[in-house]
Amino acid sequence: MRNLKLKIFLKYIKPYKREFIYGAIALLVVNILSILIPLEVKNIIDQLKDGFSSKFIIQKSLWLISLATCMGLIRLYSRQIVFGIGRKVEVNLRQKLFDHLLIQDPDWVQKKGSGDIISRATSDVENIRRLLGFTVLSLCNIVLAYALTIPSMLSINKTLTISALMIFPIILAIVSLFGGRMVRQRKIQQESLSKLSDLIQEDLTGISAIKIYAQENAEKKEFINFNNIYRNSAIKLARTASTLFPLLQGISSISLLILLSLGSSQIENGTITIGGLVALILFVERLVFPTALLGFTLNTFQLGQVSLDRIEEIFENNPKIVDKLNIKSNKKKLRGLIEAKDLKIRYADSKFNSLDGLNFKINPGELVAIVGPVGCGKTTLAKSLGRTIEIPDGQLFIDNIDIKDLKLSDLRKNVSIVPQEAFLFTSTISDNLKFGKPKASKELVKKSALNAGLIDDIQNFPEGFKTIVGERGITLSGGQRQRTALGRALLVESSVVVLDDALASVDNKTAAIIIEEMRGNNDKTILMISHQLSVAATCDRVLVMNKGKIVQEGVHMELIKKKGLYKKLWERELATSNI
Repeated sequence: MRNLKLKIFLKYIKPYKREFIYGAIALLVVNILSILIPLEVKNIIDQLKDGFSSKFIIQKSLWLISLATCMGLIRLYSRQIVFGIGRKVEVNLRQKLFDHLLIQDPDWVQKKGSGDIISRATSDVENIRRLLGFTVLSLCNIVLAYALTIPSMLSINKTLTISALMIFPIILAIVSLFGGRMVRQRKIQQESLSKLSDLIQEDLTGISAIKIYAQENAEKKEFINFNNIYRNSAIKLARTASTLFPLLQGISSISLLILLSLGSSQIENGTITIGGLVALILFVERLVFPTALLGFTLNTFQLGQVSLDRIEEIFENNPKIVDKLNIKSNKKKLRGLIEAKDLKIRYADSKFNSLDGLNFKINPGELVAIVGPVGCGKTTLAKSLGRTIEIPDGQLFIDNIDIKDLKLSDLRKNVSIVPQEAFLFTSTISDNLKFGKPKASKELVKKSALNAGLIDDIQNFPEGFKTIVGERGITLSGGQRQRTALGRALLVESSVVVLDDALASVDNKTAAIIIEEMRGNNDKTILMISHQLSVAATCDRVLVMNKGKIVQEGVHMELIKKKGLYKKLWERELATSNI
């Protein structure tokens, strides 16, 4: 308990403070009644020595039944309240966690691993629910049981009480001894479960690659390895728990033997009455259960504590890409004038700038191709325009506004990015097309499919726009997935569309048709990042990048006549196409 972060605990309980107080009061009443019943039994037994009366027995029996019934009903009420608090915390915490995950930077989510995050959002949240439900109830009950029972026992017979309770410090010492070991074992078990979740998530996502390269056996072996690690960690924890709980129960039962052996002699001496001894036995039995339960409570507590740390670790991670303080929303639609001024970006794990003094200006409505060798910084530029990576102040502008002075929501309404690896949701083609604009009309959805060169494919599907694309669009070809993602970007009517090699899986004829369709959208500035120079040739202008800089600029026909990188890339493409 000393390791519990009290502030975090109180933070979760605070919204339900009133309910918690009601539950605590009910639990207090239950414990008071549980003290009254043994005392009443003592009085009844002691009064029976003066004579037996059926009326007396019936009256006292009914009285005891009334007390027990009242105690049971109030106990039920207290459990419903406390367990209800745990359930409410679970629902709200899971929602808060999901909301927090949605604002995280994509790079952090990918590095963390979706399987690990899913494990925390499910099993760890459930463990916290048990911590704030069962564990809180059990710990409060243990404290009240000892606080009320021991004084009552001392009032009956101090010698027998002290003798019976001498064994309980041993129980607490054993609990403390096993506690640290159980925390470590529980943490290892949770981490091994997260690795299992990661592997399952990754293999289901990459099932096609596993089939293509016939790596089923390799993946089975890896799963067996992780599964065995989880099994071993679970067995170690089970061994500790299975040793602790019977040990506690066995030691607790020794108190009863002490009472019976010492109490019988004191009855003969007249130091204690039979009713008093029976009451002490009932009191000790009352303490045996919560004391024996202490081991299970400790196990649940330690599990919840580990889960609290794992959940708080996620909450402590704040996104690096955020709006500036006190920034105002810009509801006006941008025209699409893009300008970079000595733009420099370096990734944290790199020794070199990915963009190294990039300068260019793209006018509204212009269709511009950005080409260059692999690793020249094209994708970094695309990410910069959508601010999915952090960029310096005063180096990238839209409509002469530093994009860092725009709210992220406003920026992303005006800049649509279509990556090469198009992500589609497990839903219909229609739902995927209007993902950025859920209330779009059927006419707009159809128009976006037409502009993306997808309409003929959709019409050939039996279900048309209602066709389910499967997980990540698995039922579609690579070109169809890319065109669906393109249609989604065109539908949101943003001012700027960035195609990051988004036509790589589309044949040249279809790509040319798509470009012609996009040319009709004079209200959009389109940046076409591509390795296909035949596609770049149809654009208004070409920017040639190398080592994070613009090294050439112009129209296709001019550039292929000049010595330089573009001419080399063009000749290489021609040579490749003729093979």
